[in-house]
Amino acid sequence: MFTLFLQFHNTDPAARIAAVDLERVRRLAGSVERARKVLVMTPAQARDRYNSQDPVPVLGIQAYFDTIEDAESALTAHAPLAGITAETLPSLAGAVASQQVMVARGYAVPEGAEPERDFSCAYMVHYPGHAQDLNAWLGYYIAHHPVIMARFPGIIGIEICTRTDWVDTAPWPRAEHMQRNKVVFASSEALEAALNSPVRDEMRADFHDFPPFEGGAIHVPMLCERVVG
Repeated sequence: MFTLFLQFHNTDPAARIAAVDLERVRRLAGSVERARKVLVMTPAQARDRYNSQDPVPVLGIQAYFDTIEDAESALTAHAPLAGITAETLPSLAGAVASQQVMVARGYAVPEGAEPERDFSCAYMVHYPGHAQDLNAWLGYYIAHHPVIMARFPGIIGIEICTRTDWVDTAPWPRAEHMQRNKVVFASSEALEAALNSPVRDEMRADFHDFPPFEGGAIHVPMLCERVVG
């Protein structure tokens, strides 16, 4: 499956999208054709003892598609998502947008785990830099990290996203992150409990065994509202 990340970052960490603008975002995101699932994301709070919270996007959209052509159909200048810009939504004024289409890889959560719901909280990790050997880096990450993620208490979703090429005429600049992942929980409280569990220590230890890379990692908690799917 292919997934689109659309994010808006504001230099003011206290910035929030206005209710009227958020409602318009819901309508536009809910109108995306050929999408399997669409999430509207807003900032959450969850303490992680290993990482101070990085600047959280004031708004995020994540949309899922069966094919790359389906994803590209949502990224034209006349598609509904093109109406989500800092120029058309006043409370996003000053926010910087970025888009990236990736391959979404889903992983099993423990048997009996609560199913994903219309409202959830995700811890999203982005790797914007470069690996010395990307194939080796991704191979290690995919083989080791999801197994540990699945041990988080309360986890209901695991996803790792890797790079692909795409064509678009959408109005936002592109991001070129080498990888993104997210773990999903029922609430910000459940996410924070997981981040302060012993499993977080296992995650940190595995991080130190990653093959060489540069650029660090960005960690952001986001509230997720499903508007399609």
